[in-house]
Amino acid sequence: MAQIVPINTKEDIFPQYLGTPIGDLIEYHNFHKTFDTKYDHAKLLVGMCMDNRKRLHIPENFAYVIRTGAGNLRTSEFKVSYAVAVGGVRAIALIGHNNCGMANLKAKEERFVKGLVDVGWDPKAAQDHFDHFAPMFEIGNELDFVMTEAQRLRSRYPKVLVAPLMYQLEDNRLYLLRRDNTLPKAVAAM
Repeated sequence: MAQIVPINTKEDIFPQYLGTPIGDLIEYHNFHKTFDTKYDHAKLLVGMCMDNRKRLHIPENFAYVIRTGAGNLRTSEFKVSYAVAVGGVRAIALIGHNNCGMANLKAKEERFVKGLVDVGWDPKAAQDHFDHFAPMFEIGNELDFVMTEAQRLRSRYPKVLVAPLMYQLEDNRLYLLRRDNTLPKAVAAM
């Protein structure tokens, strides 16, 4: 289980992120830190949802940004590798958000299929499309997905700092995530 940690002051940023592009991202977005540094290349890769309700407050050239459903980078692995290998980034901010459309896709199946039929799809083709891709893009719980995806990226890129974050739509702020250590070890390890 993941726990959301508010970031109201610079002191709330976890120590491992201070003085890194992750800390800078949080300061730019949550505290509107002045864009006093000119970046000639990206310092960070941001993976975040394609949802139109979110927008980051960051300077030009500061970050590569990959926007996919739920910020799911599994299908963008080559792009992540490019940003790391060629772009030279050594930090990844994986940003989930509350009320994500990729959570509980099964509940949206009928609307999804009908929406495709309404724009000209054959009903069977629309259903097959949903059946084929929904399992690939279903994330379950937003918090747990971001934590799991961050762990996957850490194992894939062991020398890259990976930070799981949440964007709360109600206040347009970033929050840190951590494992809930108050749970029994067997549950917290899940």
